[in-house]
Amino acid sequence: MTIAYLVNQYPKVSHSFIRREILGLEACGIKVARFAIRCSQSELVDEADKLELTKTRYVLGIGKVGLLISLLRVFITKPVLFFQALWLALRIGWGSDRGMLLHLAYLAEACVVLIWCLDDKISHIHAHFGTNSTAVAMLCHRLGGPPYSFTVHGPEEFDKAKGIALAEKIKRSAFVVAISSFGRSQLYRWCSLEDWSKIHVIHCGVDEIFFQENLTTVPDLPQLVCVGRLSEQKGHLLLIEAAGKLATEGWQFKLVLVGDGPLRSQIESRIIQLGLLNHIKITGWASNAEVKQEILLSRALVLPSFAEGLPVVIMEALALGRPVLSTYVAGIPELVEHGVCGWLIPPGSVEALTDAMRKILQLPLADLVQMGKTGVKRVAQQHDAAIEAGKLAALFRFDRDLETNPGNINYRLPDLSSARISTTRSRL
Repeated sequence: MTIAYLVNQYPKVSHSFIRREILGLEACGIKVARFAIRCSQSELVDEADKLELTKTRYVLGIGKVGLLISLLRVFITKPVLFFQALWLALRIGWGSDRGMLLHLAYLAEACVVLIWCLDDKISHIHAHFGTNSTAVAMLCHRLGGPPYSFTVHGPEEFDKAKGIALAEKIKRSAFVVAISSFGRSQLYRWCSLEDWSKIHVIHCGVDEIFFQENLTTVPDLPQLVCVGRLSEQKGHLLLIEAAGKLATEGWQFKLVLVGDGPLRSQIESRIIQLGLLNHIKITGWASNAEVKQEILLSRALVLPSFAEGLPVVIMEALALGRPVLSTYVAGIPELVEHGVCGWLIPPGSVEALTDAMRKILQLPLADLVQMGKTGVKRVAQQHDAAIEAGKLAALFRFDRDLETNPGNINYRLPDLSSARISTTRSRL
């Protein structure tokens, strides 16, 4: 069985969870072709991502002439299906925030993907994120290509569900993956009851580089770490304000911001304004190993997000035995239990964030260690990349069997709980 993964940008420094998922599927015996719309080579720092770069084909890499040739080829060989796909592109483009012209570009991209699928005998396309990559997968399917599915992460898809024709994408898909129960509930909002059975919860996972780590003692250092793209939704500016309050109170601490993004210059300016250069360091993009090291050097991970899906870095921190301070947002409370393996605060509250950070700096190391051990157990149970890949593999195989035997009324959706593989963790 050969499936294609289709992502807007892959590999990408913030998409290590997709790489883990693909490798997990291949370990389950499923061959995966990597397709991406565009390349983000300049950002890559992890050797594993650089290796994935060599395995990935890029739609826009064939150039405008290549796109036009692919479009004409499909138009000539499949005129009826081409006009049906054209009508679909115009219809969803009319109501979108990106316009019809861009959806015509998606149609040309879908023609490229269709040709690749036919050449490589692809039996299924899986897209990540319910935005443009899923639109291309849907149009490819309408052109006569293989069935498709997609994973919705949020919050972007939920913020503009109508503008990206989310209900239409769900309706035409073979199945849809949500990364949390919260995400599934949001998808329920935007599709008909008849499509609810298509939606499955499969978590993003943590791989062996984190699970293999023997638990280390929480350092007796006043250091906290925040890992994430420097963007508005992650709450970095609020975090800087909270750090400023702690510094004013006379607390000695170090806050490490791991990541980069569009908000970096504004964050750096605010750090200077509040006189926090001795308290806060920005590392820029980091590899998996570097992220792991920064987490291990810290008392806790702090992620005061305003909007989220379910951040993978929270899983990584808990897997390494570090408690997490985050917000009551989206799927986060499904993993972080307040007072047990971390702390949850109302989003947007600088007072609550300051109080929680102060508590972490004051808390005895023994308490932090115990919270970390509880976090390890929760991640091992819910977010093992190999286990979650097994669940996804079961869905791909079910869809293949259903396509092969469409009249067999004995087919039922797979029980994903039975797709779990037994694992033994001996780190506690």
